[in-house]
Amino acid sequence: MADNAVKKIATREAYGSALAEFGGNDRIIVLDADLSKSTKTDTFKKKYPERFFNMGIAEGNMMAVAAGLATCGKIVFASSFAIFAAERACEQIRNSICYPRLNVKIGATHAGISVGEDGASHQAVEDIGIMRSMPNMTVICPADAVETRHAVKAAIEYEGPVYLRLGRLAIPVIYDEATYKFEWGKGITVSDGSDVAIIATGLMVHEAIAAKDLLAKEGISARVIDIHTIKPIDQEIIIKAAEETGAIVTAEEHNMYGGLGSAVCEVVCQNYPVPVKIVAIRDRFGKSGKPAPLMKEYGLTAENIVEKAKEAIKMKKK
Repeated sequence: MADNAVKKIATREAYGSALAEFGGNDRIIVLDADLSKSTKTDTFKKKYPERFFNMGIAEGNMMAVAAGLATCGKIVFASSFAIFAAERACEQIRNSICYPRLNVKIGATHAGISVGEDGASHQAVEDIGIMRSMPNMTVICPADAVETRHAVKAAIEYEGPVYLRLGRLAIPVIYDEATYKFEWGKGITVSDGSDVAIIATGLMVHEAIAAKDLLAKEGISARVIDIHTIKPIDQEIIIKAAEETGAIVTAEEHNMYGGLGSAVCEVVCQNYPVPVKIVAIRDRFGKSGKPAPLMKEYGLTAENIVEKAKEAIKMKKK
């Protein structure tokens, strides 16, 4: 992964802090499946104990309870590890939350292989695809702590189901709180470029920025786009990137099927076909190990983005 010379905060930490910060709204209720110290919802619990409930190791029931509370006018945050929130409780999310379009926000922490030593059983690499395929569900994957704070605020203000994909690993802070603006369903052009567009989400945004710098040393101009809202996806920014650069690379900490890469390809092939290369997990489960070596083994690095960018550029129509 990229350098250590910047401030690092886990998005799960920012999630817990944001819940406590905005928790003065007495409509907000937070549920957790016996993992509040890890998901950081204990920060909200300490400040608003009367509106926090530990539902135990029963994620399906937690989602059903969240749905019930939402029917009473509450804004409910239901939190657990992504593997349990999105996959163990999948049926309850589908039928009890998405189908009636209830106001439940799912705080899914510890997503991706950067969970590290917890291993394959706890590394959710399919969750974006699962959640993205559900009607009425919004899917958000913040790139840093600043974006997470704003995403939580936006989720509170939005009426309907939201899946917030968050990480365990402390990652670089990219944005300035004083100038950052979160727009629902809108991507962010982090830096402009004309030869290739790197479209990334989550912790891979920082790797995309590092890749842009590496490409610049070789005279290649790369645009970097942060897609924090994977559903609904910002079609306009993607089509514009396709038209103006003629080549795209996507980067995500997720399986190559069903995630950001798939979503971008759906937009590009229907509107302005250009070469698209996907940097993602190549249809493998994770495994136990330190986060940085795992990211390298699974190809989730700036160097791999650079390689795919060159491949995409070579495929441009002459």
